Amino acid sequence: MPARSLPAPTASPGTVRTAFLTVKDAADYLGLSPHTLYVWRHRRQGPPSFRMGPRGRVMYRLEALDAWVREQEQADSRSNAALNPLTAPRQERSPRLTRA
Repeated sequence: MPARSLPAPTASPGTVRTAFLTVKDAADYLGLSPHTLYVWRHRRQGPPSFRMGPRGRVMYRLEALDAWVREQEQADSRSNAALNPLTAPRQERSPRLTRA
């Protein structure tokens, strides 16, 4: 399956593209709901995030999102041929011991 390119974060005309994304922008970028990112953050799963500014707004680095997606692809046997159990070399079983 060809690699799917990720869409660029949405930005309205006149705004500067930033390396930091809000939860909503990160969710749009990943094709997820903001709720999913909040749940993953609470469970300490998903892409790395941090709090920024005096109000502690949750933010994501764009480069961290891309790295996280690459990690997910490598951990999936359908995307990583090295993990595909159908292409793994056959392992010989050890002979069964018989009781006397």
